[in-house]
Formats: sequence, C-alpha cells, structure tokens
Amino acid sequence: MSARLPLVLRQLGRPPPRPGPPRRLRVPCRANSGGGGGGACWEGLRGQRRQQDGQARSSCGPGSPAPPARDSIVREVIQNSKEVLKLLQEKNPSFQPVLAIIQAGDDNLMQEVNQNLAEEAGLNISHICLPPDSSEDEIIDEILKINEDNRVHGLALQISEDLFSNKILNALKPEKDVDGVTDINLGKLVRGDAHECFVSPVARAVIELLGKSVGVNLDGKKVLVIGAHGSLEAALQCLFQRKGSMTMSSQWKTPQLQSKLHEADIVILGSPKPEEIPLSWIQPGTTVLNCFHDFLSGKLRCSSPEVHFNGLIAEDDVGLLAAALRIQNMVSSGRRWLREQQHRRWRLHCLKLQPLSPVPSDIEISRGQTPKAVDVLAKEIGLLADEIEIYGKSKAKVRLSLLERLRDQADGKYVLVAGITPTPLGEGKSTVTIGLVQALTAHLHVNSFACLRQPSQGPTFGVKGGAAGGGYAQVIPMEEFNLHLTGDIHAITAANNLLAAAIDTRILHENTQTDKALYNRLVPSVNGVREFSEIQLARLKKLGINKTDPGTLTEEEVSKFARLNIDPSTITWQRVLDTNDRFLRKITIGQASTEKGYSRQAQFDIAVASEIMAVLALTDSLRDMKERLGRMVVASDKNGQPVTADDLGVTGALTVLMKDAIKPNLMQTLEGTPVFVHAGPFANIAHGNSSVLADKIALKLVGEEGFVVTEAGFGADIGMEKFFNIKCRASGLVPSVVVLVATVRALKMHGGGPSVTAGVPLKKEYTEENIQLVADGCCNLQKQIQIAQLFGVPVVVALNVFKTDTRAEIDLVCELAKRAGAFDAVPCYHWSVGGKGSVDLARAVREAANKGSHFQFLYDVQLPIVEKIRTIAQAVYGAKDIELSPEAQSKIDRYTQQGFGNLPICMAKTHLSLSHQPEKKGVPRDFILPISDVRASIGAGFIYPLVGMSTMPGLPTRPCFYDIDLDVETEQVTGLF
Repeated sequence: MSARLPLVLRQLGRPPPRPGPPRRLRVPCRANSGGGGGGACWEGLRGQRRQQDGQARSSCGPGSPAPPARDSIVREVIQNSKEVLKLLQEKNPSFQPVLAIIQAGDDNLMQEVNQNLAEEAGLNISHICLPPDSSEDEIIDEILKINEDNRVHGLALQISEDLFSNKILNALKPEKDVDGVTDINLGKLVRGDAHECFVSPVARAVIELLGKSVGVNLDGKKVLVIGAHGSLEAALQCLFQRKGSMTMSSQWKTPQLQSKLHEADIVILGSPKPEEIPLSWIQPGTTVLNCFHDFLSGKLRCSSPEVHFNGLIAEDDVGLLAAALRIQNMVSSGRRWLREQQHRRWRLHCLKLQPLSPVPSDIEISRGQTPKAVDVLAKEIGLLADEIEIYGKSKAKVRLSLLERLRDQADGKYVLVAGITPTPLGEGKSTVTIGLVQALTAHLHVNSFACLRQPSQGPTFGVKGGAAGGGYAQVIPMEEFNLHLTGDIHAITAANNLLAAAIDTRILHENTQTDKALYNRLVPSVNGVREFSEIQLARLKKLGINKTDPGTLTEEEVSKFARLNIDPSTITWQRVLDTNDRFLRKITIGQASTEKGYSRQAQFDIAVASEIMAVLALTDSLRDMKERLGRMVVASDKNGQPVTADDLGVTGALTVLMKDAIKPNLMQTLEGTPVFVHAGPFANIAHGNSSVLADKIALKLVGEEGFVVTEAGFGADIGMEKFFNIKCRASGLVPSVVVLVATVRALKMHGGGPSVTAGVPLKKEYTEENIQLVADGCCNLQKQIQIAQLFGVPVVVALNVFKTDTRAEIDLVCELAKRAGAFDAVPCYHWSVGGKGSVDLARAVREAANKGSHFQFLYDVQLPIVEKIRTIAQAVYGAKDIELSPEAQSKIDRYTQQGFGNLPICMAKTHLSLSHQPEKKGVPRDFILPISDVRASIGAGFIYPLVGMSTMPGLPTRPCFYDIDLDVETEQVTGLF
C-alpha cells in the first residue's frame, strides 16, 4: 500500500485502513444524499498531492494552481448528478443506485476519490477488493456476480493495464458498463448512438477540459494521441472527430513520431513517455494533456522538468473529472433502469401457429411447436435475471422479490374464467383461459397473463388425462406441465406426511414416557447447554409460561409443556399421496410390534387435498405461509382445545420443505405468451383456484392496461363462489369480469339429454342438431349468470364450439345468454385455430372490463357458521334449506367455541349438479341440502362442510395409464392426450 495513503485519508477526513495485504471483500460504502464533507474532496486531493509530490508537481509546467474553471467543471458535473438523482428519488423513494468497483491492487487512493464524489452526489459504492495477483477468471467471476445483482447499476474496473483483456471487458453487462469499455458501448459510440451508450469518462474528461478549461477550439485542430490503447484510444478518436478535429494515433516507438509531434496542435499522452523520447520533439505552444490510465490506480506520473508547454493539463485534473463523469454515467444508468421497470407494452416475440385440419392430438400439437427459452420469455415480460430460477429449458420459478420491486406498479384487470355445470368430460375452462390470453397478447397486442392450477398426477393417470388446455390453446411443453413440473406437489406431499408422522409419534411417546423423561428428551442438554428452541419458546408463551431457562419450570409446567394430550379420535390430519388409490381410503396404522400396541384407523387423501396445498394457494408471502402452516389444526386435545402444527414443533421444518414451492412456475402458451402454473387445491374440499401469489405477480407484470386471466374449479356455483368469497377475501384483489364457459353439449345434457360418461361414445343427441334440447338446457346457463350477478361482476359468456355444433344452436345460446343478463356472449374457436379464434371473446372481455364491476361478497364472515352455509345453499344452489347431521352440528359448535366461527365457508359438494345429487341436471329446486360433516382448515382459513364427497379418487376400469408410454429411443412421452 502506498506510503502516502494514511496522509491522504487524514486529509480526506477518513481513518486509515488497517495494515496488511488486500482482502477479498465486499464493502458497501455509505452514501449521504445530504452532501457534507464530500464537496471539498477534490481540494483535499489536490492539496495532499501537492504536499507529497511537490517536486514532481512543479515539473508539470507552471507551478501555479490549476485554474478555478477546472474545479468548477467537476463541481458542476457532481451538482447536476445530485439534482437528477434527487428528482428520481422523489418519484421513486426506495431507489438508491449503487456503483460497484472491482479493485485488483493495493493502492486505494482512487477509491477515496470515487467514494467522496459518490457521497456528494448521493450514491452508494460497493468496493470489491481482490488481491493484486488475481487471475482473469477470478475477476470475471466477480463481474458476473455484479451483472446479476439488480441492486447494482454501474460497474467500474480498477485493475492493472495488463489485465484489461477483451474477455474481462466484455464480461461486463453493457448497461452497467459506466466506463464505456465494452464492445457494445464502443460500437454504439462509433455508430453515432452516443445517447444510447456509455462513453468513456476519461475520454469525455479530455474533451471537457480542453474546451472549457483551456479554451481550445477543437474544430480543425490536429490531434495526436500517443500511447493510448483499446477503448480509450477508440473513444478519444471518435470524440475528437465529432468536434471537427483531425486525429492521429501513434505509439511511442513509431518511426514517424517526431514529424507527427511537429504537426500536432494538441498532444494527448495515453501512457508514460519512454526515457529515450526527447521532450524537445514537442513544439512549444502545443497543448499537451496527460491521461495515463495508471492514474486511475492512484499512481502519479508527470512530465520532465526541462520543458514547459502551453496549456498543460496534469493527469490529476483528467482523473478527477473522469471520476465525476463516471458518477454522472451512474445516475444515467439508474435512470435507464427505472425507465425499464415502468410499465410498457411487452416486446414479446409471439410464436406463429399453423393449424392443421383435422386437429391433431394435443401432444402432437405441443411437440410441433418449439417454445422460447424461458429466460428469453422472462426478459420479454420485464423479469430481471436474478428474479427467476430456471428448471430446464422451458420452465422457471419466479422469486417473490419481484413484488417488492414492483410494489408501486398499478395492477392490471383481473378476469375469472368459470363455467356452467359441466358434463363428466369437462367443458374447456382451461382451453378458454389459454385461448383468451393468446388472443389478447398475440393478436390484440395487449399484455396478458394466464394463471392456471398445477394438475394432480391422480387425474392425469386416472380418467381425465392432462390439464394443459387442448388443441391449439394449450400450455407447452404439455408433458412437463402434466408430469412433476418443478416438484411442488411432491414438496406438499413430503411436508404433509412429515406432519402426519409427527402426530402419531408424539402420541406414542407421550403414552410410553413419564413427564420427566419426555421433557428431558424434548429439551436435551447439548454440550452441557440446555435451551429451548425458538418454536418451543413460542409454545411456552402460548401456555402463559414466561420462562426461558429449561431448568426453572415447575413439575406442573413441565407436564403442561411436554404433553399435548391429543385425543386420537379427533385427528383430522391425514396422510396424502398424489395417486388415485381407492384402497387407501380407509387404513389401519400402527400394526408393527415396535409401535407398542398403538394403532388406529386412518386414511390417505389425494395430495392436492392437503391443507398445505390450500395454504400455498392462499398465502401472500413466505412469512404469511409460515404463520398459516403453524396455525393448521390437526386434532383436539382431551380438553377439547385445538392442537396445531406449532404445538408439535414442526412449523419451521414444513416451511423449509415448502420454501421453493411458494415461487410461481413460469411457462408459455403455444403462441409464446406467458403463463403462471402454481398450486392446485382440490376443487371439492378446498377452493380450487391457483395461487394468490401468481395472480399478484402477474397483475404487476401486465401493467394497468393489461389482463390477468385465471380459472375457477368446476362450475360457477362451486369454483366461482369460492374464488370470490375465499380467494378474493385473502388477496384483496377485485375481479373485473367473469367469463362463463358453456358448451352446446353440456346444455343438451341439462335440457334432458342422455347421460354422458367418460370413455363412452356420445349419443346422437349430442352429435346432431337438437334446438329443443339446447333451449331447455339454457336454464342452467341462465342460473349461473345470475350467480355471478350476485357478486356484482359483469359476465361474458364464452361458448366453446365443437365441430358438431350447428350455427342455429350457437346463435340460440348466445341470444339466450344475453337475454339472461350477460354483457355479451361469443362463440370461440381457439381449440381449432388458437388465439385467432378467440379474438371476439378478447374484445368483449376488454369492453366489459372497461365498464367496471361493483364487486361485493355474498355474506359477512361474522355471521354464524350455520347462516353462512344456509346463505350459499339458498342463494347459489337454489336449495330450500339445509339439514345438519348431529356430527356436523357438534363440529360447528366445537369450531365456534374454539374461536373459528368467523372464517369463510368452502362447500365440498359435487360439481355435476347445482344440488348434492349428481344426476339432478338443469336447475333443481326445493331440495334440502344435507350436511354430513364439517371440517376446518384453520391455516388455509376456511371451514368446509361436507356434502358426501370423497377425498381420495379411485381409478376406473381402464385408466389413462394404459395409453401412456415412453419411447426409449427418443425419450418422448406418448399417450398423455
């Protein structure tokens, strides 16, 4: 380290660093937007240099101080940067640009200059100190880290000349290259796009000082640049030529150097003069300027004392002004970054479709399209590189930090796709959702996002098949969508079963140990130290025990803490598996001799029926998810009090298992428009909607004029009602439009047509025109429109057209839908032609959204549980009344007593009828809705009454897995759809 550095630091008002070799570290330096001592940094720097290098300084020409004009230029640049930054921060209070400087060397003089100027302007500096012998790869590693750090808006290199390789320089992101050294920035400068690039601060400082300080008119002057290399040489030549100068470049050992020096009006010294070159070669009166690169490492070099030149500018003037101009570039970089964060129409490259007729299978269509690389898609929609985690080529997780970055961004329009009461085949809500966003983005050029549920493996291998949409309106690659995705459901399975194991294990240990033995094992001594874990301290607080020393609890407190006293007959937490397995609907656990006679009847549910899945779908942050997981009630104790995951001490572990699953999954449609696939709660016993987080992130990304289209599970009477009363309460988001999906096929069924069974060919009533069946079945469509109107949201009916539908049937449905109060009713052909077939639907949705909604909830959550159930049954289903079983009434009384009576209701009812009887089609009337049981998902935040639903589906006689296979040569999946 330079011997003069402690003196420099004292004069700059800073303590000297500790002695010793440079360390590899990252030091964020403070920035003081209020100014302060930094304003005099150049005075202090010049003063100490004159004291330390008086002899050398006197040799640099006339001994008089630098003209005041030179200092004023620096002051002007810094003041301008400070004012611009202040204006940016007034509009964006959290914005604080950071300049990162990578230094490979032991001289910190220039660090002080940069830091003082940054403080004066109001910037932060992150200084990365590397050893002087750092390799090229080590420096590049640091550059790449900074490239991906969106908190850093500029990067400068303070390294030796021999390390300035093309590989290092071009590792910098051009948008952070505030020294203008990358090929892209230099190329833009040469091409004349200086306003779109960063120009070398050193080259700019040369031009500024010659023009403003020395007063040289550069037009027509002959300029000789000696000993400059690379980006500095190129930038100097370009800037001088722009000023009308005739520019020559030369190295010190060029044979014609003397004649070139005689011709030059201005000489720029880009490197130290060799001893063998006499200064007499430079003509008196020539303006000479030193801009040695070594100055940027703090090494002072000057001219020989024998020769004096007119208008000599020493290199400290150039370096100081260059440092100020680098700060100016930093502010410009921050301004560009902020502009990029503002909403804009996406620069999305949509994928072209070439629809075939007849329409191929879904998997053939999916394979026929080449998806964009997911990182390209992410960049197109405004995601930063460090906001995604890539899984393979076509899917990625999006980090929740995005919500903080875009918190001031206005939300887009929120559209829900629901449906009429469907046939067992489904009516195409997912297909309509995808077709609608393809139409909005790829054809109407409106930012839009689809938010879909992740499909369960159970239906995929069971009876339904895939759930990625269909035809030319689907998510791709469809096999990745349907199989595993990024492992979220597996994470839920692991977390759920960990909690189930914890329950039975705790009961076993409490049954076989004394209070003292149990307590000693729960709070063991480790290396002679005994202490409570954080979650155990929380349990103590819940119990009213205000102690933190395990040795101070009384016998009564020890027993109270150690024993949960779970009543096995009240356990509601089941094990889960993401496979349809009817033989796990009722099981006996604890048959092994090691379980010491503790056995009980239990069951498995499908994984997506886990309350953890519902928690994932309704949470809005990692902290909120952890709190919800901790609140999950798994049983009651023998005194009737709820036992939670927090009481079992497993909350932190559950959160660890779910830490990645909470991030939404980014994919794309066939036309290259973005899709979030996240969460898939069971639509019968949970609310059946994709995640709140996916919706919130998408609403920020599309911007105020954009659209987020999400889907509700099953018919509007179940999926839409739960979406509004549960999901919208949790998220605070207000829907703009409901798109109600109908098909001629389903309407014929409701009009009295024969039964529809999966895997069985349709009867002729469904493949031939039958106006009367359609007219009679529209009663179900009319009822579902009325249900949406209960919530004050405009309805657009999307008639999903099949090839057997006739024009007369289509026109009739659209006419009757509008008579029933729909804002519009539109036939859709996205399955056969893609987004182009849903353009009319997209226009209708956009028009309806502009009218605005008058959204309201159906009931007040403060109403008693029974009254909330009755309100849904009567207002939505059309029931005459409800009938509670004794068990249901007992559960309601217990939940009310435990303080859970103010939660919304999540009805578990068949989706195949408005009533509880699947065979009752159309609009059943005057029925009594039986409530067989009532359960609680306290962590998710709802009570769910059961109307005869199974939580573990079974496989049919011929499951889908008969058709699913893998080509072992190509590794392609076949038979998914």
